[in-house]
Amino acid sequence: MVDPTTGPLVGTIFHLLLAAGLGALIGLEREQSESGGSFAGSRTFPLIALYGALVQAFFPSVLPVAVGTLVVPLTVAYVGKIWYEGDIGLTTLVAALVTVILGAMAMHSDRGAIIAIIGGGAITVLLSVKDPVHEFANQIEESERRASAKFIIVVLVVLPALPDRSLGVLYGLNPRFIWLMIVFVTGLGFAAYVLGQMLGPERGIALTGIVGGSVSSTATTVSMAEKTTQNATLYHVCAFAVVTASIVIFPRALIEIAVVNPDLLSSVALPLGAMTVVGAVAAGVLYWLTASNETVEPEELKNPFRLRPALLFGVIFAAVLLVSEHANEWFGASGVYATAFVSGLADVDAMTITLSQLAAEGAVSTEVATTGIVIAAIANTLLKAALAWVLGTHRLGRLVSIVLGAVVLSGLAFLVV
Repeated sequence: MVDPTTGPLVGTIFHLLLAAGLGALIGLEREQSESGGSFAGSRTFPLIALYGALVQAFFPSVLPVAVGTLVVPLTVAYVGKIWYEGDIGLTTLVAALVTVILGAMAMHSDRGAIIAIIGGGAITVLLSVKDPVHEFANQIEESERRASAKFIIVVLVVLPALPDRSLGVLYGLNPRFIWLMIVFVTGLGFAAYVLGQMLGPERGIALTGIVGGSVSSTATTVSMAEKTTQNATLYHVCAFAVVTASIVIFPRALIEIAVVNPDLLSSVALPLGAMTVVGAVAAGVLYWLTASNETVEPEELKNPFRLRPALLFGVIFAAVLLVSEHANEWFGASGVYATAFVSGLADVDAMTITLSQLAAEGAVSTEVATTGIVIAAIANTLLKAALAWVLGTHRLGRLVSIVLGAVVLSGLAFLVV
């Protein structure tokens, strides 16, 4: 690759080629999908990207005018496309306009070039998944659409309006931070839900555990346990789903820590990583032991983008945050660990984010935060084993307990080390 730092001319050529490459990438997708038709394709999109790049390079002050000027021929071409092909879709037209901006960004700076690469890749992926996206949209029920719309509106309206400071009336809590964490945690579940809906009900037992665990590992465990009471021969495949759903909370916690307090990640990565690896290996063995004719219907996944569960998580998170902070002041590390175990039975996310935030503020040490997060994860894992015993068959409970017991021991071993 040419080093753009060797000189201004070489750098300009490099960024021009980058802009053309991004345009070609989008243009090839439009032509291969036959969505562009006679409107634009593999030759037009690189030219459009170069247009934006050249204007940005030599006439940056007139870029808005240049984009507006391009709208005229694009509109004429679009009208002609409607007239001759009867296709009124706006996707290709909008993609063309965005490509102009990507070309300008690629030329603007090195940072702009990086963002243009990420944006161009994301746009290409979005354009290429037309059918799955439309199928997913058609599968969404009216109640789910209303729930998602309400939550998104509340996020867009409430989040900016909340004060970004500690309030005495809330015992020192920051309302915007709490709501932001609600959006973040619920968004992780929603992403898994979208994946599950796009893959469809035939996605297989492996993804049933992964997706179900991301949305609600407890609900997945309960569902699988109940299925073994209906058909005891399914205990292998149901145990696999329970174990998979249970270990999903560990990488999920690592993601939350990376967002809230990246400095804590290296300390927590070893015990949670060990629990993930041991659980994944055990799940692989269970999958191998599962007979090919053993099938189980996945549980009905509900849209996690609902206001009431989101608010409930917010209340739990706020309570855990307050209790953990005061427990550390009054009882030291032992108070934090007791809080972590109790709260971990209900929700690992709340304790993970709480201790990550307290460690970032210096309210608790890195060691205490790490131990507390692992304790919360262990408590939640033990709860899954207990649910398998109580709600499922004896075989399911024994198998899940052995596997999750090994997972817990691995976490404790690396925590002690």
